[in-house]
Amino acid sequence: MAEQQARPDQGPDIGILVTVRSLLPNLAPVERRVAQAVLDDPQGVAWRSISELARTCGTSATSVVRFCRAIGLRGYPDLRLALAGAVARDGVTAATTASQDIAPDDDAAAITKKIAYADARAVTDTANHLDIPTLIQVTEALAKATRIDIYGVGASGFVALDLQMKLQRIGRPAFAWPDPHMAISSAALRGGGDVAMGLSHTGTTVDTIDALREAHGHGALTVAVTNFPWSPLTEVADLVLLTAARETAFRSGAMTSRIAQLTVVDCLFVTLAQQDLPGTRVALQRTFAAAQAKRVRRSRRQQPTD
Repeated sequence: MAEQQARPDQGPDIGILVTVRSLLPNLAPVERRVAQAVLDDPQGVAWRSISELARTCGTSATSVVRFCRAIGLRGYPDLRLALAGAVARDGVTAATTASQDIAPDDDAAAITKKIAYADARAVTDTANHLDIPTLIQVTEALAKATRIDIYGVGASGFVALDLQMKLQRIGRPAFAWPDPHMAISSAALRGGGDVAMGLSHTGTTVDTIDALREAHGHGALTVAVTNFPWSPLTEVADLVLLTAARETAFRSGAMTSRIAQLTVVDCLFVTLAQQDLPGTRVALQRTFAAAQAKRVRRSRRQQPTD
């Protein structure tokens, strides 16, 4: 994996809360408590002294400093500045952060509002923090690829199929493999000139990691799309595109993560399609016409009336 993707040293410019959330699973237990306090109440932490935060988390000031360095900051003053900036820029408070969590006693109106907020935030955060140079590298590789394999299971499998459909509509040789056995069999036949992509929100899905590792071992360029930069999936990827979704107990692995992945997929597709606009237009027109022929044609008598 490229050094740029492996290290969390890009600082608050990429979004302090997105950074903390993405690195949370890989932090030490004590540091994780500090991280959770930051995520639960960023505004409150921005105004606390280091000793107050340490006392709240049941740890020491030294552990708080270690947490700051683990997420790429020089120390606690930098963390407070970054959080204050996030609150001022995005209006992030304990209330808005908590509003993403669905409570067992929420009614349908509250559930709808919270889901809409979380999904919209996942799209915005993912787009804002997407590494554009890496996105361009991936699209250039897809444009030259002899063949494209896409691996993902569960909710990520649906996203893999969506990417396959989009790429095939503009004439790219793409194949999605949501079945683990078929995925690793196909991966074993990949080689130089091929691109293999693995989609996993957590980056810990064994079947996706195995398929991407197999393709990587045979010389294919590998791409990971995940929410966590230090996950096992990124270890077998040449290029990494990060999403910025926040899952909760009621929506784990199914909703905001999928929305964020689809945002990356759409960015990849449109950026790739733009590289050859004449060819893209022809391919889209031909595939649209073919699909139109499969629709039921209404007679004049069947047309709806006012």
